[in-house]
Amino acid sequence: MHHETSGGVRFAYDAPTLRFGGGSVASLGAELAAAGCERALVVCGSTVGATDAVMEPVRAGLGDRLAGEFPRTTPDKRLSTAYDGVAAMRRHDADALVAVGGGSSIDVAKVMSVLRADDRAPDRVGAELAETGTVSIPDGELTPIFAVPTTLAGADISQVAGITAHPSSSLVTAFVAGGVWDERLMPTTVVGDAELVATTPESVLVGSAMNGFDKGLETLYASTRTPVTDGTASRGLRLLAEHLPRLGQEGATPDVLEPVVEGTTLVQYGISRPSETTLSVVHAFGHGLTRGYEVQQGVAHAVVVPHVLRYLFEHVDGRRDLLADALGVGDAADPADAVVESVTAVRDSLGLPTRLCEVDGPEPDGFPSVAEAVLADSFMRNKPPGLDPTQAEIEAVLEAAY
Repeated sequence: MHHETSGGVRFAYDAPTLRFGGGSVASLGAELAAAGCERALVVCGSTVGATDAVMEPVRAGLGDRLAGEFPRTTPDKRLSTAYDGVAAMRRHDADALVAVGGGSSIDVAKVMSVLRADDRAPDRVGAELAETGTVSIPDGELTPIFAVPTTLAGADISQVAGITAHPSSSLVTAFVAGGVWDERLMPTTVVGDAELVATTPESVLVGSAMNGFDKGLETLYASTRTPVTDGTASRGLRLLAEHLPRLGQEGATPDVLEPVVEGTTLVQYGISRPSETTLSVVHAFGHGLTRGYEVQQGVAHAVVVPHVLRYLFEHVDGRRDLLADALGVGDAADPADAVVESVTAVRDSLGLPTRLCEVDGPEPDGFPSVAEAVLADSFMRNKPPGLDPTQAEIEAVLEAAY
């Protein structure tokens, strides 16, 4: 296999401690103790915060290290919510954040950790976000984050967080969406407990599963791929391709979810690194389709991924042989076709929408502006070597998905 030889591959990665297995949330207190943390603020959304099947094991796991709870995050990941969270950190004198739930709770906890260390006035932070799309992060220690994901989107083993601000908060004058990134935002520990994931409604899990699955696909063909992530993503994809269909057939039981949580963790390993990420074309499409539309990220992924893969394989190799091997169809006569068929079969087994016209996304007259957003997305930088997408080609993929 040909590899670009400009000084070879550099893989610099500081992974969180990873805890797996049903009941592993019981280890939270021990993980806090190992990190020297004494007072944890639990950060979650209102639904998770009101779900005893999740919160009781979290509270029990933290024991006397539980300082308080902040059940106020929303999928918007608002800057104003993060500021409310910082006030709760001060009130409870928290020296650790335990983020429980989906990607939005984990992201808000990361932003809270940044804002807690920043002594600027909130409106100045809002102005910087509006102007630059990010918030600068002070030097020094940030409040450590312990992540307990209850979905399968794979947002936890990451040093990046999304953030929005709305004029209603008086922090900005117009809506702004951006993000923060820093190696200090990588969680200290991630607990993948299938018993907690099993409490999440299946309709939420199947969309998030597609998002996580696509991280594995992209990691194999992204220009930022490495031999290490080839190994972890391949193994993760094999587990997901084998066990996600069981989620559709048998439902969200801890037994079904254990290998799925393992696979989701593996496909994330090493993809969010200090200077780069392996998220690529599919994720750029996901962003373009969800900005300004009601369609959920995982559902957007489900609809476009077969069409994006087909487009990639028409233009570049896209490491189709490695993908086919990972998905268990390595002996197929046409590996590109086999990959598209496998991915489509996983999606269909989860009962997810298959066409753009079935979801709350853009209509065809909106495709040109969506295509512009896809092309401008930062993840497009990681496109497979040799691919040079045009506006017309991106629009054609959207039309095929419609």
